[in-house]
Amino acid sequence: MPRKLTNLIRPVPSDIEIAQAFEPMPISKIAKQVGLLPEELEVFGTTKAKVRLTVLDRLRGLPNGFYVDVTAITPTPLGEGKTTTTVGLSQALGAHLRRKVITCIRQPSQGPTFGIKGGAAGGGYSQIIPMADFNLHLTGDIHAITASNNLLAAAIDARMFHEATTSDEALFNRLCPVAKNGTRKFSTVMLRRLKKLGISSTNPEDLTTEQRGRFARLDLDPKSVTWRRVVDTNDRFLRGITVGRGKNEAGHERDTGFDITVASEIMAILALTTGLADMRERLGRMVVGTNRKGEPVTADDLGAGGALTVLMRDAIKPTLMQTLEGTPALVHAGPFANIAHGNSSIVADQIALKLVGKDGFVVTESGFGADIGMEKFFNIKCRYSGLVPNCVVLVATVRALKMHGGGPKVVAGKPLDAAYTDENLELLEKGCSNMVAHIENAVRYGIPVVVAVNEFATDTAAETALVRRIARKAGAQDAVVSSHWADGGKGSVRLARAVVKACALPANFRFLYPLDITIKQKIETIARDMYGAAGVEYLPAAEEKIALYTRLGFDNLPICMAKTHLSLSHDPELKGRPTGFIVPVRDIRASIGAGFLFPLIGEMPTIPGLPTRPAFYDIDLDIENDRVIGLF
Repeated sequence: MPRKLTNLIRPVPSDIEIAQAFEPMPISKIAKQVGLLPEELEVFGTTKAKVRLTVLDRLRGLPNGFYVDVTAITPTPLGEGKTTTTVGLSQALGAHLRRKVITCIRQPSQGPTFGIKGGAAGGGYSQIIPMADFNLHLTGDIHAITASNNLLAAAIDARMFHEATTSDEALFNRLCPVAKNGTRKFSTVMLRRLKKLGISSTNPEDLTTEQRGRFARLDLDPKSVTWRRVVDTNDRFLRGITVGRGKNEAGHERDTGFDITVASEIMAILALTTGLADMRERLGRMVVGTNRKGEPVTADDLGAGGALTVLMRDAIKPTLMQTLEGTPALVHAGPFANIAHGNSSIVADQIALKLVGKDGFVVTESGFGADIGMEKFFNIKCRYSGLVPNCVVLVATVRALKMHGGGPKVVAGKPLDAAYTDENLELLEKGCSNMVAHIENAVRYGIPVVVAVNEFATDTAAETALVRRIARKAGAQDAVVSSHWADGGKGSVRLARAVVKACALPANFRFLYPLDITIKQKIETIARDMYGAAGVEYLPAAEEKIALYTRLGFDNLPICMAKTHLSLSHDPELKGRPTGFIVPVRDIRASIGAGFLFPLIGEMPTIPGLPTRPAFYDIDLDIENDRVIGLF
C-alpha cells in the first residue's frame, strides 16, 4: 500500500536530498499493487520496469477510471510547479484518500537537465523516484529516438547521393539485387512503395522500364528536405550545419541542422501512437520532403519504416516508477510542448485507466500553460486516443499572477523583486485576468475546472483568498491552496477532494474545431478562442505551405500551434490577458506521421543552448556511496 510521509524536514532540503532519503519500494510490489502481472513486466533493476502492451488485451473489456489533466496559467520563466502539483495530487489521492491512482508523466530531456531548466520529476516532497534515473537515461527511450531519427537522416542524404550518380536501371538493380539462386524479390517495405505508386506486380522481373524508374528514383529535392538530425544535448553550435564536406561527398554539400531529440517527430509519434501496428504506419508515412514534382517523399519510400520500428519496439512500452509516497507512476514520452503537443503518451494513459478501474484516477499533465499544452491535449491527444477527460486542474501561483499584473521581469537565477514577496493585492488582482482567461478556455471544452493555488512561503492569506474568489467567479468548480511541495500528499488532500468532487460532475467534452474545415479556419479558431487574438496574418511562406498541404490532402489534420509559452499571445512580452493583437504565422510545417500541422508563430530554437554556468557544474558522483550529487 502507499505510505504517508512522516518527519518532514524544515527547511525543506534539496530535491535530490529528499529523493535519496527515501528507499523506493521494489517495483514488483508497485506492479502488484496496481494489478500488473509478472509476465507483463520487463524489469530494469529493482526500481523501474517496462510495461508490455499485452496488458491492454487482458483488460480490454474493463471500464476506465477518471481522467484528470493538470495544466497551468501562463508561467514565469521559473515555472509554477505543474509537475509537483501532479505528483502531490496523486499522492493525496492514493496515500491519503486511498483511491487507486496512477500518475502519467513525461520523460524529461537530458539537455535541459544539464543546462538551466532543471528536471521534471516534481520537487520537494512530491517527486517521482528514483529522481536521478528519471532525469537521466531511464530505460533508453530517448536514445532509441535519437538512433531512429538519425538513421532516417543518413538514409536521406545517402539516397540523394546515390541517385545523383546512378541511372534508373542501375538504381533498380542495386535496390533489388539478384540472389545466388538467380532470383530477386522486393522487401516488405518496397511492396508498400509499389502500392503507393499503383504498380500491381510484386515480381521485380515483371516491371516495365518506366515502372522500374518510378520505383527506384525518389528524385528528392534537396531544398525541400525538412528532416534534421537530433541530439539530446543543448549544443547551440549544431543549430545550423553543413553536411557533405568529406572528399568523397564533394559537390553534395547541403545546409541543415540539429534539433534536440525530444523535438523529433518520432518522439511525437511515440506519444500519440495507440499500439505497435499504429506506430509502424505512422513511422512509415513521415514526410521528409518532396520530389521535384512536389509530391511527398516518406520514410517508407526511403525503405526505412520497418527499421525505425525495430529501433522503437521497446520504447513503445511505458516505464513503471513510483512517487515518494509509493503511488505508481507511468513515465513515457516527452515531446516538445512548442513544436509538438507536449503531453505524455496515449498508451500509458490507456493502460493506467484500465488498471485503476471505474472508481480510480489517472492524473496526467500537459506542457506549459493551458493555451498550449491543454489545448493540444484536447484537440490532438484526445482526438487520437478517443479518451474523454473528466476534470482539468489549473495550477496558479501568486508569484506568476503578480507578474501578469505588471510586476517586474522574472529572470531565472536572479532574486525575486520585493513585489513578489510582499503582499500586493492590487497587482495580484490585475494579474488574475490571465487565470480567468485560462479558466474560461477550459470551460469552453465542457470540462469542470479546479484551480490549484501552489503555495509559496511568501503568500499571504489575503492574497490566496483573492485568487480563490476570482477563480470561482470565473467558472472554476473550486479553487484550493495546496502545499504539496513542502508537505507531500498531506498538503494536497483538499485539492484531491475537490478533484474527486469535480470528476463526479457531468462533463460535456467537445473539441474546439472540426477537422473538415480549412487550415486557416482551424488556426484562426485557436488564435481567437484560446489566445484572444483580433486576427491572424499569414506570411508568404505560410501561404505557400497552406496551398501545398491542401493540395496534398493534409488539410484534414489537427493544428499544433508553435508559439511562446510566456504569453497568451505570440509575443512573450505581452502579459496578463492581452487583446487587439494580430498573430503572425510565418511558416507551417507538417508532421504527417504524428498527425498534425504546426504553424510557426515567432522564432523558437528547436535545440536550446547552454548558459555561462550550466547545471552540470554542480553535478557529480559520490564515488564512495555511488550516489549522484548536485542534481537539483
